Amino acid sequence: MRFTPLNDADQRIDIAVFELPDAVGIARAHYPSIIGTRPRDLLGDGRDNYTLAIVSEDHEVSVAGCRAFTVKAGDLMIINEGTWFEVRHARATVELVSLGCLQIAARVPRLDLAPFYHIPRNAPGASLFIGYANLLRQAPPEGDKARQMAASHIHDLIAVVLDGFVQGGAERNERGIRAARLELIKQDILDRVSDHALSVSSIASSQGVTPRYIQHLFESDGTTFTEFVRDSRLTLAFQRLDAGTKVRPISEIAFESGFADLSNFNRAFRRRYGVTPSDVRAEAMRKRIR
Repeated sequence: MRFTPLNDADQRIDIAVFELPDAVGIARAHYPSIIGTRPRDLLGDGRDNYTLAIVSEDHEVSVAGCRAFTVKAGDLMIINEGTWFEVRHARATVELVSLGCLQIAARVPRLDLAPFYHIPRNAPGASLFIGYANLLRQAPPEGDKARQMAASHIHDLIAVVLDGFVQGGAERNERGIRAARLELIKQDILDRVSDHALSVSSIASSQGVTPRYIQHLFESDGTTFTEFVRDSRLTLAFQRLDAGTKVRPISEIAFESGFADLSNFNRAFRRRYGVTPSDVRAEAMRKRIR
């Protein structure tokens, strides 16, 4: 693209990006007031992937020489990079996802009937796609298998979003959709694992799904909601016992890690780690003394 600043005193652009297989790229950029153009003289570079952009401010977009229109902050814009387009916006944060042409076309065969798609942020499936992309930004997957799975999930989820906007609909990969949803649910649990009010109902409410759906996702993953919460709390407690810089009552650490009953905590801890919480704290103290 070619960029033209609208304010000579403000020309700083910050971009963070990481790549996944199948031409998937996930980025966040901070732009000044700017005009970004994919002009005709650059179209000869052969790029024909799709770019999905979510801009934090209302902005104007013109595609293939058509009259400019306003895109509301938070809406999704999907544009083929083989198309002339121009974007004009004030200082803004832009969430970007590059989608492989072949991979998305396999899921949405009629996607090329239009050069772009403007999708409201409240469209079905949009929040799930945005949440999963943000999760990947926070914790990029490691290892070839995890990276390949993440790329597949991205394409599966955007196919769901496009289902109501592309003539003929899209092919759904329910397995990829469930896997992406489960990752978001797990992250939601980890963010609230110390909360004693944490329950499958509270997670279901925040995720916009039913408790039974969450339980089914965990069962398909070979575990249960209760087991995942318990193991996550045990991991947190172990980390606090192992890294503590002062001696604190084990009951206090257990409570802060989400356990309400000390005896249940002690039994679960020993069953998982083969040692008692006191053993872990004592070993941590010995390491600091050495």
